[in-house]
Amino acid sequence: MAGKRYTLPALPYSYGALAPSISEQQLMIHHQKHHQAYVNGANAVFEKLEKARKEGADLDMKATLKEFSFHVGGHRMHAKFWENMAPAGQGSGGAPKGALAEVISGEFGSFERFRKEFTQAAVSVEGSGWAALSFDPHTERPLIVQIEKHTVNTYPFKMLLVLDVWEHAYYLDYRNDRAKFVENFWNVVNWEPVEKRRQKALQLIQ
Repeated sequence: MAGKRYTLPALPYSYGALAPSISEQQLMIHHQKHHQAYVNGANAVFEKLEKARKEGADLDMKATLKEFSFHVGGHRMHAKFWENMAPAGQGSGGAPKGALAEVISGEFGSFERFRKEFTQAAVSVEGSGWAALSFDPHTERPLIVQIEKHTVNTYPFKMLLVLDVWEHAYYLDYRNDRAKFVENFWNVVNWEPVEKRRQKALQLIQ
């Protein structure tokens, strides 16, 4: 019997809601085409595994699991990416407040320093990948990480804030100017889910 499958999550805002930082066309293609492709890819691996088990056939497990990791990583990272943005003026942009602001200032010295380091991380990701603010449960510190593709250079940390810097995330709007895209990303960052993720991560170690 086939198990559950992954599904494409709906965006928490309309396709045009993040303009001008991210245009309606850019967001629609990114969500409906690229994110959907990762969902489809992960589900296709499920089907491959189920078919092989039913028929008693062998699989190239190394290749199969690498493919699965790539697609599931893409799906989960994109789901977080949509959540940690919001239309300008609707809880997004600016600096975080409250406990999250204190944690960031405590680690980086100031929000401005954190923003600078995160921006530099995003702009300098080698090839395609992500920049992320993560939470290390062992040291209880927020750490900036670079992730190549969806799964390379990952750590066993909880992702709090993620930024997609694959070209498909910005090419229609910014051509090859990744730095401009990253600059405008700060206008639509939604800090509320970032803090919720941090609180959830803290609960897991208590």
